[in-house]
Amino acid sequence: MNVSSEFVSIGGNRNPAAADWDVYGSGILAFGADDCIALWDPQNASLAGVHAVLTGHTKAVNAVRFFPSPSDVSILITGASDNTIRVWRPQENNASKYACVKTVVGHTSSVTKIATLPESDLFASGSSDGSAKIWKLVHDESFTSIDVELVQTITLSPRYFPLILALAKLDTDSIVLAVAGTRPGIQIFVSRDSQFQLSATLTGHEGWIRALDFTRESSDASGDLLLASASQDKYIRLWRFHQGSELPVASSALNDPALGGFVKSLSNKPHWIESATSKHSITFEALLLGHEDWIYTASWRHRDGKLQLLSTSEDNSLAIWESDPASGVWVCITRLGEISAQKGSTSATGSAGGFWIGLWAPDGNSVVSLGRTGSWRKWTYSPEADMWTQQIAITGHVREVRGVAWSRDGSYLLSTSQDQTTRLFSEWKREGASSWHEFSRPQIHGYDLNCIDTISDSQFLTGADEKLLRVFDEPGGVAHMLSKLCNIKSKNTDNLPDAANIPVLGLSNKAIQAVGDDEPTEENMEGERNGVDPASIVRKSALEFSQPPFEDHLARHLLWPETEKLYGHGYEISAVAVSRDGSLVATACRASSIDHAVIRLYDTKEWLEVKPALKAHSLTVTSLQFSPDDKYLLSVGRDRQWAVWERSQEPGRYALKHSNPKGHSRMILNCAWTPLEQPTFLTAGRDKTVKVWQITDTEVQLKGTVAADASVTAVASCGKVIDGVVMFAFGTETGTVGLARTKAESLSDVEVETISSEISPAKAINQIVWRPGREGERQQIAVAADDSSVRVYNIVAATGGVQ
Repeated sequence: MNVSSEFVSIGGNRNPAAADWDVYGSGILAFGADDCIALWDPQNASLAGVHAVLTGHTKAVNAVRFFPSPSDVSILITGASDNTIRVWRPQENNASKYACVKTVVGHTSSVTKIATLPESDLFASGSSDGSAKIWKLVHDESFTSIDVELVQTITLSPRYFPLILALAKLDTDSIVLAVAGTRPGIQIFVSRDSQFQLSATLTGHEGWIRALDFTRESSDASGDLLLASASQDKYIRLWRFHQGSELPVASSALNDPALGGFVKSLSNKPHWIESATSKHSITFEALLLGHEDWIYTASWRHRDGKLQLLSTSEDNSLAIWESDPASGVWVCITRLGEISAQKGSTSATGSAGGFWIGLWAPDGNSVVSLGRTGSWRKWTYSPEADMWTQQIAITGHVREVRGVAWSRDGSYLLSTSQDQTTRLFSEWKREGASSWHEFSRPQIHGYDLNCIDTISDSQFLTGADEKLLRVFDEPGGVAHMLSKLCNIKSKNTDNLPDAANIPVLGLSNKAIQAVGDDEPTEENMEGERNGVDPASIVRKSALEFSQPPFEDHLARHLLWPETEKLYGHGYEISAVAVSRDGSLVATACRASSIDHAVIRLYDTKEWLEVKPALKAHSLTVTSLQFSPDDKYLLSVGRDRQWAVWERSQEPGRYALKHSNPKGHSRMILNCAWTPLEQPTFLTAGRDKTVKVWQITDTEVQLKGTVAADASVTAVASCGKVIDGVVMFAFGTETGTVGLARTKAESLSDVEVETISSEISPAKAINQIVWRPGREGERQQIAVAADDSSVRVYNIVAATGGVQ
């Protein structure tokens, strides 16, 4: 079988050091995503999204940095909470994919930051073991062989955690290293004979320091060196490194009237540092005020002959600063992001939780930022309009993805995660191109979400840690957008609510109608305030889309109204399945006794429970599925048992037909029906096997067993028999995805291929679903995994079937 990756969605780590945009040639943006590194080209015209995910680290990636190599080879250095640093280089045959060529072990705790220096083989790393290390990259001209040598270990005293490091050339012979973190001071180290020595400590900040960045004031090497430092005290400070024994002219920026009472506390006492050949002074240059919350990143860029500074903050804004040529005062010339007044009424739909990362594009005419929801936002400068406009970027979950489900016709994909969101992905189809994007965020919740299934093409339900299930209906605004951008035909949208919102302190999405852009909303006819929550109002123009929605729309305007709640379980929901005709819902919850390990059935017309509940299991039911004709319901559980329930004469009722208390030797984690006429099902267990069972008139026979190299956590069967061959896929707790084929008449002979580890998830696979509505050998599967990724694979089965 020929397998290729169609789409990968994965959210970025909330760490200011966990992303870098390669300005040295490749144009790739690399970012930490759980314990992987995702590669994305933001300037790609086809909007392909994440094109590769690098696996190797075993814990969260905290630091990502491209190494400035003089050749065309783009070297990537990453650090993680597994205490290691890894060096990656492009593969010989595919420059867009990277391979790990060196793993460096030296730190005894999490690596928090990596700093590089252009035109130098040195790089520095900081760790929460309270040290900074200087390393040298040893390589040949083409970087085919790469090694890393430790040059120096700097134990930080007084002990603190270095959150940020920056390297710069001080003069022709020496290098300066700035280190800061969980103390309000910045330590300046100067190199002498390849060893760095502490030369000065810059004080003034009143909180942890999150960002440091060096630049030359002018493009020539003789200009003064400027250091920007940003802190959780909400301020950015600029420091000037001036060569010579004379002090530079005092900056007039310190006389800025906006500083008000600050002037007395702004010390301009010079610090003196010396290299082997020259003397330098460090003076305080300017204080930049404007952010309302912690500042996470600050980075310099020479743009159009001007020196500009980009900063990102917890206040949901991204600011570009520039020095006024007349007064020397630093002012914010552009502010991007969200303005406070736009924040919603709850943490779910309101403040996105700040921008953690801000990066300049290689050409300086685009910027990107990463927020709390794992989504990137991108702005590009338009010279004609003299303004920054938002562009399409990428989104993804930031915690384990627990469930995925295709719509009944296979037109879109829903995923649900422990990051408490449900997301809808589909293909944006346009002339000559198509690309995958997130089109809606139907549910933003207060509990971790565990499972999902679709009831119809416009209705789904989810189960969460809150002991109940919620049913959602598609709003008119989303139906109209999917019809326009994805060619998804929907039912009549005239009677549907336009959108939904979450009321203050609420968990349920309420349906709302959009109002015209010029309609008054604050006052009623008598001129009195009508008490409308401004967050509950959506303008019609906010629901008109000519392209996939941006993150601020996803987080605020594209919820689905909630229509029902299903009660009855006593613990967290563990599994849900909807019958093939959409008339019944079966659910189960976490359980440690037979009283709670019941399966409850609900009809979807009146949303009433069909009693009695089904009792057979003694521990948590992990998976449920109805057979293709709804005649049977299959359940499996942690008690190692599978049970087959048969539909009785009374509508909606099922009774126990077969059960096997020793179906596997360890707990059974997942199950699936095959499309064969003779009822046949699959079970997957902790005992590293997938078993094929067939129901005869009197018993259930074990027809075949597939061995895996780890616990099998997910299994799913293709919905069609193709050329007499049944295809199914299974996933393991190590992230391996296996594709199996067997002839319908001889189920004992199973051919298994595994998907390449390069395109496989890095952690346990929670669910696999085959896309309905696909013809012939060209099939697709969607995979949900613990590495926070949602992936879609193309599968082309070789003609001729199984030998």
